[in-house]
Amino acid sequence: MNLDFSWMAWTWPTAAFFIVIALMLFGMGVWEYASPGGHPRVGVLRFETTRGDRLFLSLLGSAFIHLAWLGLVGPNLWWALALSVVYAVGVFRYV
Repeated sequence: MNLDFSWMAWTWPTAAFFIVIALMLFGMGVWEYASPGGHPRVGVLRFETTRGDRLFLSLLGSAFIHLAWLGLVGPNLWWALALSVVYAVGVFRYV
């Protein structure tokens, strides 16, 4: 299968990034359908969050982690990805 993303100057990592975000949104939709409400809770930030809020905070924080990594360390983003996963687990656990 040879998909050509050159019309939009995309690379495979860029396409994979957006595919993963779409899959996460789909997964959260299925989770919400299976267990409605998301059981809002108050975490360390002291305001009520739902699963969707925590996903948004995880994605936003991961974007900032990657941008900081690019600016401070360089283009090798594997460690930034690992740090973002740890951050996301922390957000879903404690926020």
